[in-house]
Amino acid sequence: MDNPDLRIMVLMSAILNLLFVGLLTLSSLHSGTIRGMRHWALASLLNGLVFGLGLAIIQKTGFYWVTLIMPIAFISVVFLQLKGIKAFKEEEYSELTPWLFWGFIVIGNILLVILYPHIKIRIIFNSLCYSIVNFMCARALLIRIASPLCTAYWFTGCMFIIQSAFGFLRGVRFIFSTVNEQELFVDFHINSFILVLTTCSQLCLFFGFILMLNYRLASDLKALASTDGLTGALNRRSLEHEAGIFESLFTRTGDSLTVILLDIDHFKLLNDNYGHAMGDTVLKQLPTVAKAIIREYDCFARYGGEEFCILLPSTTESEALLIAERLRLAYAATFQAIDHQNIHSTISIGVADSAQVGLTFAALSKAADQAMYRAKQGGRNRVIGYSALGNQNRGQSVNFDS
Repeated sequence: MDNPDLRIMVLMSAILNLLFVGLLTLSSLHSGTIRGMRHWALASLLNGLVFGLGLAIIQKTGFYWVTLIMPIAFISVVFLQLKGIKAFKEEEYSELTPWLFWGFIVIGNILLVILYPHIKIRIIFNSLCYSIVNFMCARALLIRIASPLCTAYWFTGCMFIIQSAFGFLRGVRFIFSTVNEQELFVDFHINSFILVLTTCSQLCLFFGFILMLNYRLASDLKALASTDGLTGALNRRSLEHEAGIFESLFTRTGDSLTVILLDIDHFKLLNDNYGHAMGDTVLKQLPTVAKAIIREYDCFARYGGEEFCILLPSTTESEALLIAERLRLAYAATFQAIDHQNIHSTISIGVADSAQVGLTFAALSKAADQAMYRAKQGGRNRVIGYSALGNQNRGQSVNFDS
């Protein structure tokens, strides 16, 4: 390798790859359940070895068999990155298709070395395969996803698009090129621009992967701070924050907001008779049942202890009563098996809307709590609307008993 600048560039690219390996390896030790980083680290290690050893051997010795290994290694790097992306997204990853494609690439290279030794056709073949694999990575990342992770996904996906286009254009270039085989290995100046682009795109990919990891960690921390650790429902702080947003919005639009407050009946007896583990199971079961009943944009939260709260935007009390009754019936129909016994519990529910008490969460939750208290006094396992308390001297429940 006669050009000292290119020699330094190759060396720096190899060093950066190895540094990235160390960075991802250390990050994977403290990233909890985030997957994919070890695949990226292995891909960077392989990429660094190819840059640091492969190109040096070619330029020093002209060992043409390395040109068989290098394209396969570079494409394998992208396959590892694709597998890392799938793991990071927690998607099911079919091994069959990548392995078949990889086998096709290996067999194609062997045939173009042994049976039909034509370096130019091999470069075209590998460039187009490299383009396809990078496009597969881009396709996995250029998706709709919530911000800010969307920014990292699209930035990294665009880098893969650039690499895909680069591989495609390189293949097309050699289709119409008159460069001979000797020039491909001796006159390295022909490939200097390619090396610069490859190094820059790899650096951008490194940055994109780190950006994805950073945003995922930030997203996980935000979710941890906003949800209840046992049930996975929103915590009270997040509930009040969402209620404040709805209050500001509906004050301008005049829309209605309804609160459903529900409490697990005889929860203390469940804990005393069957243990706290059973109590935790019951607490975790209620959000699962509720999320199958309520709408996607409703907010379900643990209000405190065995009490839960639901915010229903653009919903009147009469509409919320129907939803609450469906929830009551669904929960009463669920069972927990313990010691060969089927244990089930029920819930008491209170409902209040902004048309009666205003949009402030404090007033809505207080009114729903009064209705829920009346439901417990009336025998539990029932739904009561706040309007029924005012209309019938706070003593009658809505007749939803089964």
